[in-house]
Amino acid sequence: MDLSAIDPVILIASLMVASTPILLAATGELIVEKSGVLNLGVEGMMITGAICGFAASVQTGSPALGFLAAMIGGAALSMIFGLLTQVLMSNQVATGLALTLFGLGLSALIGQGYAGMKPPPTRPLDLGVLSDLPVIGKIVFSHDAMVYVSLALVALVWAFLRYTRAGLILRAVGESHEAAHALGYKVVRIRLMAIGFGGAMAGLGGAYLSLIRVPQWTEGMTAGAGWIALALVVFASWRPWRLLLGAYLFGGITVLQLNLQAAGVAVPAEFLSATPYLVTILVLVLMSADRSRAALHAPADLGKTFHASS
Repeated sequence: MDLSAIDPVILIASLMVASTPILLAATGELIVEKSGVLNLGVEGMMITGAICGFAASVQTGSPALGFLAAMIGGAALSMIFGLLTQVLMSNQVATGLALTLFGLGLSALIGQGYAGMKPPPTRPLDLGVLSDLPVIGKIVFSHDAMVYVSLALVALVWAFLRYTRAGLILRAVGESHEAAHALGYKVVRIRLMAIGFGGAMAGLGGAYLSLIRVPQWTEGMTAGAGWIALALVVFASWRPWRLLLGAYLFGGITVLQLNLQAAGVAVPAEFLSATPYLVTILVLVLMSADRSRAALHAPADLGKTFHASS
């Protein structure tokens, strides 16, 4: 066992990369849940985005078009959920679970011809002298554009929910769709837009996995990342900045367990691989222990179906 081989600077830089796909998906789901909708299909939308982005990137040679295709694929899948739950009034939990199963099957079908291929590389941003700064340059200024996009997205979502009229309307729909409807707001339309945004962000997170984090296509490569994103929204008490903290916590544990395995720590590799998920469950249990605090920030109408006749 040689723990001296673990470089803390590289460890911190790596956790930012490992956290990005989960942060993107969780930020999208935060907006969805703020509108009062519970979409458990994040895993299915992520894996669909992963294969759509990978296929488009390989076919066009452009990672940017790959990310765009991933957003379209994730949003399209989310619209199926939106149609079923907001128009046809199906149960949100059951529909979300079905969406995950559908996404996993669809991605496996589309991805049959892409196994073993490599996508065009996505280069880190050239930030000049900033990248050459000691320690901080490697940690903060040596990443690809999507890492910074995910951070900017958290800030934009926070500002949108806190300072804009549209954000206030979205939160009002999530708190009481009947009251929002009585004030003349189009509840179904607002929720469909939120669902579409959440699907696009989940697809973007999936594409980050297949194009940058693990630049190849592997069936089921999201490996539960969508479920972790769902858990992080609860962990963050539906607050954007806490979402960032939770994503980096999970990413840090993921990277740490990989480094511990490489260092030859005398712990079964299977246990180390399960550590990020065990820690996530533990945090959720601790958060749930104080029900009043968790409920304080949860949208009041989360998961409830809106009937226009009401």
